Amino acid sequence: MSIVFWIRRFFVVFAVALLVIGGAQLLRGHTLSYAITEGLIWSTISATVFTATRVYHSRRAHHCALCRDTPEQDMAP
Repeated sequence: MSIVFWIRRFFVVFAVALLVIGGAQLLRGHTLSYAITEGLIWSTISATVFTATRVYHSRRAHHCALCRDTPEQDMAP
């Protein structure tokens, strides 16, 4: 898979995690600046770990049967 695929995957995970974590912090009553800061920190960590483990498993040809989101699996029945 190309580097563009993994960069796109990173930013999708990053954006979703930022929304969820930042929104959770706002619901807990924290200020907007605190929620954004926490969201940025933890979404960066989460997206990095997620993407790194997916790259690791992809290079060893261990694909997630549940996800079916890698290009190799789009061809499978």
